[in-house]
Amino acid sequence: MTAKPTVSISYCTVCGFRGRAAWLAEELLKAHESDLAGVTLAPVSGGVFEVRINDELVFSRKKAGRFPEPRELKDAVRAALGLPPAPRHD
Repeated sequence: MTAKPTVSISYCTVCGFRGRAAWLAEELLKAHESDLAGVTLAPVSGGVFEVRINDELVFSRKKAGRFPEPRELKDAVRAALGLPPAPRHD
């Protein structure tokens, strides 16, 4: 059995990104609560908003120039679990 992945969201306290980090953590837990070992929020500074799964960077606001969408992070968790992306409804 593969260990459950952990998600870490680092967010800038100076920029006021805590609310967005908490909201994304809630979205991930709603979708994958039983699949995850945990979701942590890590307050930092410097404009950072990064999401890691098992210490692997899966999203960086600085690199992307935007915040992640919940669907992107849910798909990243599914990939870490060895599952395909969830089907989209048009």
